[in-house]
Amino acid sequence: MKSRRMAGIAASALAGSLVLAACGGGSGGGGDEGGGGEAIITVNTTEPQHPLVPTNTNETGGGKVLDQLFDGLVSYDTNGEPYNQVAESIETEDNQTYTITIKEGWTFHDGSPVTASSFVDAWNYGALLSNEQASSYFFESIEGFSYDEDSELTGLEVVDDHTFTVTLKQPESDFPVRLGYSAFYPLPESAFEDMEAFGENPIGNGPYMMDGEGAWEHNTRIRLVTNPEYAGDRVPQNDGIEFLMYDNEDAQYNDLLGGNIDIVDNLPASSFESYEADLGDRATNQPSALTQVINVPEYLPQFSGEAGLLRRQAISMAFDREQITETLFNGTRTPASDFTSPVIDGWTEDVPGNEVLEYDPDRAAELWAEAEAIEPWGDEPLYIATNTDSDHQPWVEAVCNQIIENLEIGCEMDGYATFQEFTDARDAEEIRGIFRGGWQADYPALNNFLAPIYFTNAGSNDAGYSSEEFDSLVTEANGAETIEEANEILLEAQGVLFRDLPGIPLWYQNVVGGHSERVENVEFDWKSVPVLYQVTVVE
Repeated sequence: MKSRRMAGIAASALAGSLVLAACGGGSGGGGDEGGGGEAIITVNTTEPQHPLVPTNTNETGGGKVLDQLFDGLVSYDTNGEPYNQVAESIETEDNQTYTITIKEGWTFHDGSPVTASSFVDAWNYGALLSNEQASSYFFESIEGFSYDEDSELTGLEVVDDHTFTVTLKQPESDFPVRLGYSAFYPLPESAFEDMEAFGENPIGNGPYMMDGEGAWEHNTRIRLVTNPEYAGDRVPQNDGIEFLMYDNEDAQYNDLLGGNIDIVDNLPASSFESYEADLGDRATNQPSALTQVINVPEYLPQFSGEAGLLRRQAISMAFDREQITETLFNGTRTPASDFTSPVIDGWTEDVPGNEVLEYDPDRAAELWAEAEAIEPWGDEPLYIATNTDSDHQPWVEAVCNQIIENLEIGCEMDGYATFQEFTDARDAEEIRGIFRGGWQADYPALNNFLAPIYFTNAGSNDAGYSSEEFDSLVTEANGAETIEEANEILLEAQGVLFRDLPGIPLWYQNVVGGHSERVENVEFDWKSVPVLYQVTVVE
């Protein structure tokens, strides 16, 4: 999710050079920094959808936890700039074959060493079709990946304990930038003995580790403590983290005001007129790499064919994004003009076809009438599905009210009590209408808002969209020699999306959060996540 830029990535296109330079910082001994074992910070989250396996976690509830338990080859600073973490170097001469050398001295929480095989084995597990991992798509560009049958990633080769090579299907200049995403985290040998048990009590290599058996109390909390053998530069300045799970954003905000939780990264809309006065300099409102859309599932027959496309366009033009963001969100959202995010370098609002995002109720009514002439909608209302344990109900109702008025059809919110219930129904294709979607960036590149969501069979392609033209353009962009060239091709790809509208962009979302008087050094990064290792407890 959120704010900042993507400078430094162009360095990855320099063939034959050190792709990403190592970043300076402290090392080891995270447990010595907290002071007495009482400096535990509390943070809001949601129940993870799946067990905490890196390649099977692609939602924010689980991602928040995994990113504290693990470190990857690459990390991103608070501005979204990549630097080497576990990697000593990532080198290439052709942007297709990469030689990756990892630093010595890294261990997992169980004391076993982090080796080249820790990455290769984890990636092969994540890519294997039969393992049904949610993030398998991220290995698609590596030689040997298959959507049709179980196949080993033949493009991975272990050279020695600290070196391995990656051969891609084609040159891809931004490949190193992706390597900070959780799908590319390493796994210890013990994980493969019982992956289900591992997911309940994961063993990582990061600054924090699970607080023993029972650390994950489902639907309640997840407790982490510092890793005393940590070898990276994210050295904890506290004694641990307790993630508290909420099903109501007003409740978590009231807990923040009452001092019962230390950090909240999404305040409810009901607080937008008062939170700055309530929290003072403990309030945060900053741009972030987070977007919201309405997804249109391909399995719904009323949205197929020519009539379906007309309906998608009509719905997009039937509600006023500017009015909704101003009246409901008080300047914490910005109407979208594309499918990506303005905080990412290379973004532009001049995207072909984005006029369909303009509020035009007369044109919307005309488009709906044209669709009705081809195939009548029927008596059923238009359902917009969302989870109701987050603050989505007000805007869904506002969108529905304008659709009712401008298209003269029924429109209702289809609510799911929890995020997990909502995502389970979404993944099982049980949702009976269109549904809300949010995207928090995995890595700082425009393509991260496109390929994982709309590429055929991609792990987060929740609407089931498939376009040979879009896929071809994304593949071409991946093979571009520079990020700038890739972004030009991605503009064409966005043009395809605006023509087909598998999703209807809504708005760009700021991180609107706050912290208690108990903690200091609270900062939110480029994708809206609090930088937890640097948070200190006031003595």
